[in-house]
Amino acid sequence: MALKQFWVMAYRDLVRNKRRTIITFIAIALGLILVIFMNGLITGMLNNMLTDTIKLDSGHVQVRAESYEVVKSSLLWQDLINNADEIAAKAEAMPEVAAVSPILWAGGVLGTASESSNVRVSGIDPTSTLFDPIRAGLTGEFLSKNGRGEILIGKRLADELNLDVGDRINLAVGNPDGLPEEGSFTIVGLVDTGFPGIDNANVFLTLSQAQAITGSGNRASTVRILLHDDEDTETVVAAMQSPGMTVLSWQELNEFIMTTVDSAMFFYGILYAIIFLVVAVIIANTLLMSVFERTREIGILAALGMKGRQIMTMFLLEAVILGLIGCVIGIVLGAILVYYFSINGIFFGDMGDAIGDMAIGSSLYTELVVANLFVMAFWMMVVIVIVSLYPAWYAVRLEPVEALHTL
Repeated sequence: MALKQFWVMAYRDLVRNKRRTIITFIAIALGLILVIFMNGLITGMLNNMLTDTIKLDSGHVQVRAESYEVVKSSLLWQDLINNADEIAAKAEAMPEVAAVSPILWAGGVLGTASESSNVRVSGIDPTSTLFDPIRAGLTGEFLSKNGRGEILIGKRLADELNLDVGDRINLAVGNPDGLPEEGSFTIVGLVDTGFPGIDNANVFLTLSQAQAITGSGNRASTVRILLHDDEDTETVVAAMQSPGMTVLSWQELNEFIMTTVDSAMFFYGILYAIIFLVVAVIIANTLLMSVFERTREIGILAALGMKGRQIMTMFLLEAVILGLIGCVIGIVLGAILVYYFSINGIFFGDMGDAIGDMAIGSSLYTELVVANLFVMAFWMMVVIVIVSLYPAWYAVRLEPVEALHTL
């Protein structure tokens, strides 16, 4: 029997019970739509989170003294870089580098007449394009090149302390000997990045002001480097190696996020398996019902000389037709859904606060990866074909004589 005849028979059998066939199409399509949407949601969330964190906080590469520990914000001279300008100049000369700046970190206390809050002080180069993402969400002015007496603070921190642009505040920090040093500054801008770790507890001074108030001389805690393309990370890391220095890649700087990515993909895999299982049960049920309804017909076909493998082929083709139509519908609608939310986003307010210091804004954007659509559709088809083997095998095992006596 020609393959075309198998296709025709499979098609007629599906059309015979339109209601069940349509329900199966819908189940396959909905399952694939859900898988595609969840993939786009998780991919978009993780990629946006990582991209924003790299731009706002970590950069692609950082150079630090071997003994420096970020959690301690040490100001001991042996923990700081004493040739930060040279390192920054070396990085800036590399074609792979988009922006670079030395940064000095210190722990401090920001205070008004009635309230105070612990903060992380960041001394930065206000002329560097590395801080353009901070400029983008700024209310007021950015630090001037001299920056004497100027300070930027996170908007949420300002709201907490009832501060605004133009207000005068006191900042106390420790010096390398552990003794407090205090200065008075005017707020020139409020930083609103959507990154809780910055907006809630960060203040920015010019690097020279931070070095002066901490007594750190010309030293810096790190040299942060932003690249044009993250594919060049290993090249830049290798080029920036020098004795007494530790050079860290963005993967090492964002270990928590990388762990989150792995966890998210694990749970996505579980969800993927559950959806496939539901679709598999529906497909198996559809084909088994078809076998039960057509037992007499199968017996007649067998009596007329149709071989077992031909009967099996007919049922497998039914599954393939169901899968192909369902997958086409699922791919089209799933892609439209993911694309829509990649443009308009999913608004969820201040949920970012619940995710700690990771960069999460008020809206989450999905990401459409065309290759993923076909990968997921392929695996959906694999599951459909595998699960259809049992009903097809069951049909083949029917004895022609017994099947012919079935009402």
